[in-house]
Amino acid sequence: MNYKIIDIPKITDPRGNLAVLEKDTIPYKIERVYYLYDVPSDSYRGGHAHKECLELLIAVSGSFTVELDNGSHKEKVTLSKPNKGLLIPTMIWRELSDFSSGAMCLVLASHEFDEADYIRDKEEFDLITSSEI
Repeated sequence: MNYKIIDIPKITDPRGNLAVLEKDTIPYKIERVYYLYDVPSDSYRGGHAHKECLELLIAVSGSFTVELDNGSHKEKVTLSKPNKGLLIPTMIWRELSDFSSGAMCLVLASHEFDEADYIRDKEEFDLITSSEI
């Protein structure tokens, strides 16, 4: 699977750490920023894939699990460090779950919101990806 963990540069200081995201850290221009918070621990988010949009997910607080599915392989990644980001390429189904208390997921997207870019039906996604294999 071609997801990537991005190391986010940090500056360590006795007063606290500072994480820095600049144009060289992320391989695309950020067009949209949003965040998930107050997600109940027994809930999940995501449940879709993108046709064009790339996303970098960062656990800026707490932790959560991201299940990734490219149509032939599934993998789970736990995010729990604010200096690590999960870069999700196109055509990867994602579901976020197991949110810890106080967890916050920051998402940096390569495109503005466009409903036509989403595949929200898992059967449709499976059909598309099985024809590409």
